Amino acid sequence: MKIKSLYRKFAFVTIMIMIFSGLFSFLLSNGYYQITLKKQNDEKILNFSLKIADFAKKQTPTNLPDYFQHIGEIGYQILLVNQKGEKNYYGASYRVKNLPNVAIEKVFHGKVYHGIQHFPGKTFVTGFFANELTNSIGVPFEYHQQKYALFIRPNIKLMFNEMHILFGWLLLLSILLSIVMVLISTKYLVHPIRKLNAATKEISEGNFSIKLDIDRKDELGDLANSFTNMSNKLAKVDQLRRELLTNISHDIQTPLTNIKGYMNLLENQQISTKEKEQYIQVVHSEVNRLSNLTKQLLLLASIESKKELMEITTINLGEQLKNVIHQFQWSIGDKGIMMSYSLPDILIKGDSGLLYSVWENLLTNAIKYNKENGTIDIELSTVGSEVKVIFKDTGIGLDQQEKGKIFDRFYRADSSRARSVDGTGLGLSIVKSIVTLHSGKIEVESQKGKGTTFKITLPKL
Repeated sequence: MKIKSLYRKFAFVTIMIMIFSGLFSFLLSNGYYQITLKKQNDEKILNFSLKIADFAKKQTPTNLPDYFQHIGEIGYQILLVNQKGEKNYYGASYRVKNLPNVAIEKVFHGKVYHGIQHFPGKTFVTGFFANELTNSIGVPFEYHQQKYALFIRPNIKLMFNEMHILFGWLLLLSILLSIVMVLISTKYLVHPIRKLNAATKEISEGNFSIKLDIDRKDELGDLANSFTNMSNKLAKVDQLRRELLTNISHDIQTPLTNIKGYMNLLENQQISTKEKEQYIQVVHSEVNRLSNLTKQLLLLASIESKKELMEITTINLGEQLKNVIHQFQWSIGDKGIMMSYSLPDILIKGDSGLLYSVWENLLTNAIKYNKENGTIDIELSTVGSEVKVIFKDTGIGLDQQEKGKIFDRFYRADSSRARSVDGTGLGLSIVKSIVTLHSGKIEVESQKGKGTTFKITLPKL
């Protein structure tokens, strides 16, 4: 849906709601008038009519026409009918003089004519302001032993003419101002959505450096903040993706170039058998590097897609760590490393294959980056509801800058060293992903030239 369409629809719906709510309120008010107010108005004018008739009867003014003319001038419309059927009007004239004779006869017989109460059930405005004789109150009275029928109603035009104009202007202005305010407020609401829409298009085109100047303390403000955070995360993901592609291309291209070069050298018939063996050994080494890189990339991909597919079993962590140590026993002895460990039987829940990769990577690094005749200590213990695994070595260590990046993909603290031992820069990234997948955490302590300690914390069974 286009933003312009959203603006129009929002404004249209709001105005329609105003109109329908106004009509509904008008109908409710009309119903209230017809059921309650019209009867009350009838009774109020009836009481006033009886007082006028009673006063005329008791005081016996010398000039009855002057008396009713005076009543008419102060805001009433009056029809006075005598027994001969003669009609005299006082005050403002009636627009419609449609009073039936049966109503006059009814009043002469001593009954009250409730014209206001029984006026046709039209709309509120018509019912209240209808200037018709049938919309009046009729009462009988006697004056000088003659019977009269008095019909009276308020002169609405005289009493409320200015109020009509005032209410009319108020109604018109309120409608116009409401529409203007709806259009302005709708534009105010839709404007940040326009910005978000434009920002979305920018992101779809690969531009993640977006800054939204939407400073609001409402849901749209929260949406803008969430959108900005999303944009920043997408920018980081895009940067990581570019770095990943660059690193993968570099790590694949370099051994392939080496393999191609040495294969060209092997085609030379003049090289010695010893040189051929050296070249073939280098080719094997580069092939192993490519194989390791491929395996670790596949493992990393499987970790990221395995959150809901983990094969959770009960694992004897002490026994698993001993198996890993046994696997690398030859590498440890070849480098003259002194190995010590404390591995009691501790059970945890987890994916056995993934956790095996964690210990394998950590021990491999401890051997790779250790000094000749160095030491490696592995300690397994329980602390409350947690299990702690500590790998400590006396290797080359890390400085503060390197410590902050070792869990990044393809990062190598010492690239020349890593290259010589088939490093890919993915091992510790894999370790952290697996530990996080098991609701654990990993910490590193290290000093340049003095060794490194990795502390892994996992929830206990």
